[in-house]
Amino acid sequence: MSRTALRICPLCEATCGLTLTIEGTKVTGARGDRDDVFSKGFICPKGASFGAVDGDPDRLRTPLVRKDGELREATWEEAFDAVAAGIRPVVERYGANSVGVVLGNPNVHTMAGALYPAVLIAGLGTRSLFTASTVDQMPKHVSSGLLFGDANAIPVPDLDRTDHLLLIGANPLESNGSLCTAADFPGKLKALKARGGALTVIDPRRTRTAKLADRHIPVRPGTDALLLAAMTHVLFDESLVDLGELGPHVEGVDELAQAVREFTPEAVAEACDVEAALIRTLARELAAAPTAAVYGRIGSCTVPYGTLASWLVDVLNILTGNLDRPGGALFPQAATDRTPRPAGPGHGFQLARWHSRVSRHPEAKGELPLSALAEEIDTATDEGEPIRALVAVAANPVLSAPDGDRLDKALDALDFMVSVDPYLNETSRHADVVLPPPPPSQSPHHDFAFNTLAVRNQVRYTRAAVPLEPGRMAETEILARLTLAATGMHGADPGAVDDLVVGQTLGKAVKDPHSPVHGRDPRELAAQLTGDTGPERRLDMMLRLGPYGDGFGARPDGLGLARLLAAPHGIDLGPLRPRLPQPLKTRSGRIELLPKPIVDDLPRLREGMRQRTDGLVLVGRRHLRSNNSWMHNVPALTGGTNRCTLHIHPEDAERLGVRDGEPVRVKGAGGEVTAPAELTDQMRRGVVSLPHGWGHDRPGTRLSHAASDPGVNVNQLLDGSLLDPLSGNAVLNGVPVEVAALPAR
Repeated sequence: MSRTALRICPLCEATCGLTLTIEGTKVTGARGDRDDVFSKGFICPKGASFGAVDGDPDRLRTPLVRKDGELREATWEEAFDAVAAGIRPVVERYGANSVGVVLGNPNVHTMAGALYPAVLIAGLGTRSLFTASTVDQMPKHVSSGLLFGDANAIPVPDLDRTDHLLLIGANPLESNGSLCTAADFPGKLKALKARGGALTVIDPRRTRTAKLADRHIPVRPGTDALLLAAMTHVLFDESLVDLGELGPHVEGVDELAQAVREFTPEAVAEACDVEAALIRTLARELAAAPTAAVYGRIGSCTVPYGTLASWLVDVLNILTGNLDRPGGALFPQAATDRTPRPAGPGHGFQLARWHSRVSRHPEAKGELPLSALAEEIDTATDEGEPIRALVAVAANPVLSAPDGDRLDKALDALDFMVSVDPYLNETSRHADVVLPPPPPSQSPHHDFAFNTLAVRNQVRYTRAAVPLEPGRMAETEILARLTLAATGMHGADPGAVDDLVVGQTLGKAVKDPHSPVHGRDPRELAAQLTGDTGPERRLDMMLRLGPYGDGFGARPDGLGLARLLAAPHGIDLGPLRPRLPQPLKTRSGRIELLPKPIVDDLPRLREGMRQRTDGLVLVGRRHLRSNNSWMHNVPALTGGTNRCTLHIHPEDAERLGVRDGEPVRVKGAGGEVTAPAELTDQMRRGVVSLPHGWGHDRPGTRLSHAASDPGVNVNQLLDGSLLDPLSGNAVLNGVPVEVAALPAR
């Protein structure tokens, strides 16, 4: 007999509510939850394929431990014994930094990934941390840290109320949005147009989002910051700056005017390949709109001036008075955020607190560039020990980082590696221990990270839709046991990790004069926590201490886990609201419009006005039915438009003798790949595109469907040397490549 269960979708950042159909313990269908307070029934092809993702027969079901050179099935006890025996000797002999930690994109899509890695990293004491952020979004974190004093204070566009939306390097009709959590992003853009609003898209490709726009500007890849700087110049030059209510909270306006003085539309027009008159029009329209928001994403982050472009996105929102006002760009307030403190100066944000060992890349937000992982393993220096052991959690950097061939070889040289992954993929195949989490239907879900980026404040929680299968271990317990094994406490009760966090959090809260539990007994508060598991108790604690919480009885109408469980479709907390100056944590307590690291990097952008690329340049692309490298093993999500082809403009193809569907060789600084050509006028001339996340042709994996149509790894065209210097983010777009036709096979 079938039944239904609710589940928040973990397959992209939209976090849509699903209604699952379940036969026994198998998910046989998924549809949108029409009563979900956030998504209201919206669903995309990924969510509709939840059952196929969940039931993929290639998912690992038991741990694997390497014996005599081969990965073999093992018990959980054997696996964690091997972890402790592999990591602790490395730490004791070579020091904490000789253990690297790599966190992949799926970490932010699970409760376990949100709750445990920070404890693991702190317990290890390592500075060798690498995450997917430095091949994606780190420029936005850095620019937010410099402007607002908090790297996680990222304003998002108020999609439901804005009159004018300018998107740069973003394609939400296919990505469903990123650093802007919005169920039914396509519907929100259509609603914007229906109410008479304007949509402008700046992108070298005529994407599905660009086709919907009132105006599409096919900018030359990598010149986003120049275009935005010229728009900023126009606002000053034509006296269009109007801070509105932001005035008391902003410093550095006059200095900024001087800093962008040289970036006239005429000076950047040739580099951007956008007419000066059009740049002026963009700035004037932005300033004239009743409300407006500028939103930039991965296309504007993964370029040489990623941090400058991300900074200028918010500069434009600030100078037009659209930051922190309805219809503009506002700071969300998640239910599990820390208790808001009174506004005032903070500690600020600091870059380069340490550096990578080999190339001396500066740390950003506690992380080193993922592009540097291979050299940190395979290169000896006098600056300390190389990485000799690696913990990879939901990460596949062999495909997601530049120059996967080098990293592939480097991983084989490690003394020890453990991977938490449901698949034996291009990276986990190198591990000495593989710890497989259960499928998503067997896990609870709350979006800790994405609710801090949501276009409407809300809170939702779903328990596991299906009980854990015999022999499975909850992902939260896997990461808790991994933490204990790696930090010298192997064999302790995994609940001790949750108890430690609860004790530390409540201990700090009772000493905080701004906390609702100031002066109370932390043990008494811990005894009040509800929930069936340690993770649920931690969620209850965060909710009760948070901005909408009950304060452990101080606010009887506030949130806690019990109230959330009683609302299976979630609780709506209302539209985004102005919050300044409370989110500001700069040393001045104000928005610091022109921070010194930005000043120091602007000469590089000025030089960019004079640089030209004569040949072809490469950009990436995403597909609606995909999410990085981990969804190509599901037949329902491959085929159709989700194919690994080289998009090329017909005129470029004719010049190079390239025919539609025939193979072409693409060569970059890091290597070359061969892919079928797909001629399309959606590309601007001089630009070609390959999708991210493919290249499933390495031996030793267990991805049967992905291996049947492996595609090629676009990141192999990169040698890892091109980085945005402020954030350490890899440059993946606007990269010079050579394309040549090959004989048809």
